[in-house]
Amino acid sequence: MQYGICNLSIVPLRLEPSDTSELVSQIIYGELFKVLEQRKNWSKIRLAFDGYEGWMDNKQYIEVNEDIYNTLTKEDTKLSSDLVEFIEDSNKQLHPIVLGSTLNSLAFLGHNHDGNIISTKKAKSNIIQTAFLYLNAPYLWGGKTPFGIDCSGFTQMVYKLNGYRLRRDASQQATQGEALSFIEESEPGDLAFFDNNEGAIVHVGIIMKDNYIIHAHGKVRIDRLDHSGIYNVDKNIHTHKLRVIKKII
Repeated sequence: MQYGICNLSIVPLRLEPSDTSELVSQIIYGELFKVLEQRKNWSKIRLAFDGYEGWMDNKQYIEVNEDIYNTLTKEDTKLSSDLVEFIEDSNKQLHPIVLGSTLNSLAFLGHNHDGNIISTKKAKSNIIQTAFLYLNAPYLWGGKTPFGIDCSGFTQMVYKLNGYRLRRDASQQATQGEALSFIEESEPGDLAFFDNNEGAIVHVGIIMKDNYIIHAHGKVRIDRLDHSGIYNVDKNIHTHKLRVIKKII
C-alpha cells in the first residue's frame, strides 16, 4: 500500500482520472490518504479523514511511507483557523492555505506557519459561530472551502473545525447521529436533512435558533426552517423538503 499527503492548498478530487471529469470533492493542504491505484498521471486515493475516494493528479501530492502516515493520522489534528494564511517552504517561498487546512505535517514537509491553530474539540455552542465564517461562500459542487463549497462540504468542514467527524456526502452524514422527531427537539448545531421526489437525501444544513437554518444553496445563506422544509425568504417559496433532523453532538 502506498500513502500520500497533499502539499498544495486546494486540490481537486475527481470521479475519473481526467482533468475534465466531475469534481467530487477537494483535498485541502495537509490531508493524508492511501493510494489505492496508481497510473502514469493519476492516482485513485482514499482520504484518511472520511474514507472518501476519487482520483487526483500525481503532480499534486507527495508520497509518504506507512510509518509517517500512521504517526500523523494518530496525532490530535491541528487545523488552520484563519480564512487564508500562508506557509513558508524551505526556499522561503509562500504558499496560501485556507480555513481548515491540516497542519500536523508541517515539520515533515519543512514548512513554517505562524497563523492561528485549532487543536481541541469545541463545545456544540461554537458550531454556529464557525458556520458564519463561510457565510456567502459561493456554492460549488464538490467544494470544501470559503471560496466554493457544497452543502455537505459546508457541514463537514464546520464540524471538523470543532473537532468532530462527519462523512462527506449528505446521504452519508444522514446515517450518523440520533434522529429527532420534531424541530422543537433540536438545538443550534444539529443537522437537518432534505430529500428529493424519489426519497433520496440530497441536501443538509445546520439548524440555528428560532427556526432558522444556515446552508449552502447558491451560496452559504440563512433561511427559515419549518416542518415542511426550508423556506427561502428571497423567493418566498419552499426550496427543500425536510426528511430528518439528526443530533450528532
